[in-house]
Amino acid sequence: MSEPDLSPRLAVRRLTLTDFRCYAHLRFDTDSRPVVLTGANGAGKTNLLEALSFLAPGRGMRRAALADVGRRDSAARTWAVAAVLDGPAGRVEIGSGRDGGSERRAIRIDGQPAKARSLAGLVSALWLTPAMDRLFIEGAGGRRRFLDRLVLGQDEGHAARSGAYEHAMRERSRLLRAGGADGKWLAALEDTMARHGVAVAKARVATVARLDAACRLGIGAFPAARLALAGEIEGWTAELAEAEAEDRFRGALLRARARDAAAGGATIGPHRSDLAVRHGGKDLPAGECSTGEQKAVLVSIVLAQARVRTSLSGLAPLLLLDEVVAHLDEIRRTALFDELAGLNAQSWMTGTDESMFAGFGERAQFFRVADAIVLPAT
Repeated sequence: MSEPDLSPRLAVRRLTLTDFRCYAHLRFDTDSRPVVLTGANGAGKTNLLEALSFLAPGRGMRRAALADVGRRDSAARTWAVAAVLDGPAGRVEIGSGRDGGSERRAIRIDGQPAKARSLAGLVSALWLTPAMDRLFIEGAGGRRRFLDRLVLGQDEGHAARSGAYEHAMRERSRLLRAGGADGKWLAALEDTMARHGVAVAKARVATVARLDAACRLGIGAFPAARLALAGEIEGWTAELAEAEAEDRFRGALLRARARDAAAGGATIGPHRSDLAVRHGGKDLPAGECSTGEQKAVLVSIVLAQARVRTSLSGLAPLLLLDEVVAHLDEIRRTALFDELAGLNAQSWMTGTDESMFAGFGERAQFFRVADAIVLPAT
């Protein structure tokens, strides 16, 4: 079958790996349709999704140290991911990897060295992994990381603001633990925390509002998720002007110095916020739903993000969906395939059973992975 006549979409047309995880060298080509990778556990499917995640800003799908990503029997632990992408702006070549002993990713765009932030305007990626199936029943930290990835997909400046806030927070905590810190230096750090912390909270609030509205519209057979933020700073941004919220945060940090010194860290701030998710149809917290319902709610949020991102920038994210059909019934699998086939970006999916993806028909391209070898399915 010839490739469907689609409007320009973000798609990986060639992927090349060198000394990445289990792959000594791999190169394979795709068209712009969704990609289905099937094979036994441990064959190398998830490693391919992780490689793709390094084409976007951030620490990658597993948040691994760069030295841990290199192939184990490669003494230097250097590695490289290269891709040719087609998108609304045309064709671009992206290279990403670890060069020598550096713990900073080396990036090349069309053969020229570039900063990681330069990737933001070219490609974004959003992923689901089996570990995220417990997102709604485990600690708030995982939900914050998930939320911040969604925010970054809608607001390119979010990573810089978050980094500045966290750096100032760590430095303030270090000084408080040591004791005897200069009050002016603490005040300067608290000012940085207030300015960037309120900006982080505002960006989260805006993102959650957009996603909640998109989820309310419904996505096929998936439940309409309801999203809200639980956090003191986020609450202030809703009732106060930005400067007033910053002033309140500064005052709270000043009053909390003794408490924070005893606690070993800041006891107030957006680093303690949580994402509250409910199953709209049942009006239940997602964590109280069945495993299948939780997976369906999570998928609905990711699909809503793809829609929002497209409406905001015209660039939908690559969706990297590891074992995505697990816990989904046939009706929801069909709804998922219909949505992915219509998105303006390629999706990559893994699974052990090719028959679970039969609902795609010829709208997807199928590959089999075995012992770090990728071949077209026949």
